[in-house]
Amino acid sequence: MSVVPGTVRLGGRARRLRRTGPGPLTLLSGGILALMAAAALFGTWIAPYDPAAQDLALGATMPSWAHWAGTDELGRDVLSRCLAGARSALLWPVVVALGTCAMSTSLGLLAGYRRGWIDAVMMRVVDLLIAMPGLLMLIVLVGVLGGGIGWAVLAMAVLFTPGDIRVVRSLTMAQRELAYAEAARTLGLSRTRIMFRHLLPNIAPTVVAGALLSFVAALVALSGLSFLGIGLPAGTPDWGLMIEENRALLDLNPWAAVVPAALVTVAATAATLLGDQLFERLSDA
Repeated sequence: MSVVPGTVRLGGRARRLRRTGPGPLTLLSGGILALMAAAALFGTWIAPYDPAAQDLALGATMPSWAHWAGTDELGRDVLSRCLAGARSALLWPVVVALGTCAMSTSLGLLAGYRRGWIDAVMMRVVDLLIAMPGLLMLIVLVGVLGGGIGWAVLAMAVLFTPGDIRVVRSLTMAQRELAYAEAARTLGLSRTRIMFRHLLPNIAPTVVAGALLSFVAALVALSGLSFLGIGLPAGTPDWGLMIEENRALLDLNPWAAVVPAALVTVAATAATLLGDQLFERLSDA
């Protein structure tokens, strides 16, 4: 196996990161996201009540020992619906982030390393997509495609990709001129091997941070679409949809809207902090 001087390995970064240990902010943000991920996986089983069970006679009530976050206007337990809603609220943003990361990393590496007509054509398409109003285009695309969370996720992944492509492309252009990349070319390594085995580990901190920021953007955008009634059907346990359904209950039980809104805010903040901390620690590793 050819060894290229100056090449950084992802495994080496991970081992050095484990040796230095996570910082307090990394532990805090990672712990919050881990708890939310557990709720997304097991929320329907650990919920104290059936999230869909209605008690019209009970109606909207303030928090009590029986219902820690109160109930909504249909008598459904708010805490149970928040736990069950973590799955749709977090799963789809993760899908968007992974799709965006895969597309932007591959296309950004290709454009930045190959240059020429591939780079020129790709950048013109990227410029066109970036010039479009993202949220408006998202609403229009989802409406034209007939709604549904699947179309919303697909449209969001496509619209989020161009900005990340430009970032990865810029980093790749800088890395390809360094001595280790020139050494890899001199050894006769293939372009694919150079891009993904030698250049990618050196831009990994930015890619990881970008993926977490894409998760945050998708979380907020999908919650906004749910609030507007686009994507998920009415009655589905989902944080964004719960905010819209319960905003009229601020005088009866404000927690029915405040709790899911707070969960969206906490998840977005924790992911942003984790991305910032991982970028700094991976850059130093």
